[in-house]
Amino acid sequence: MKIFMCNKCEKIHSGLCQNHHPYNLNNMDEEFIGIYKENNHFLKLDFFCVTHNQLCCPSCITKIKIKKYGKHKDCKICSIKKIKKEKKIKLEENIQKLEDLSKKIEQTINDLKAMLRIINNNKEELKTKIQVMFTKIRNMLNKRR
Repeated sequence: MKIFMCNKCEKIHSGLCQNHHPYNLNNMDEEFIGIYKENNHFLKLDFFCVTHNQLCCPSCITKIKIKKYGKHKDCKICSIKKIKKEKKIKLEENIQKLEDLSKKIEQTINDLKAMLRIINNNKEELKTKIQVMFTKIRNMLNKRR
């Protein structure tokens, strides 16, 4: 399955998922044209099969509605414009969630760094106190001898 993405999304996706091979939408080559039209049809894929999560052309939908056969005969079909709007809203929501999570992660990292500084300061104080105690113990032992 080929996934087409814009530059920004493709860059992020490639960084997160090295085993995936997304295609950049800016590279409108023959592969994209092949996706945009179906093999046995010369019509643009102007509809979307919600059931199978894939694009459909008007010819396929005509087959579904008239001849009652084909891959999408019992499917929920809607226009690309509707799906585009829904997907765009969902994508914007997901981007906002990711940005919020990113901020929370940054805050957590900063909190952890602050805790590490406190721990390091406490460690140094404890080392000094232990050294002072050992010095006192050595002095007391030396006096006893």
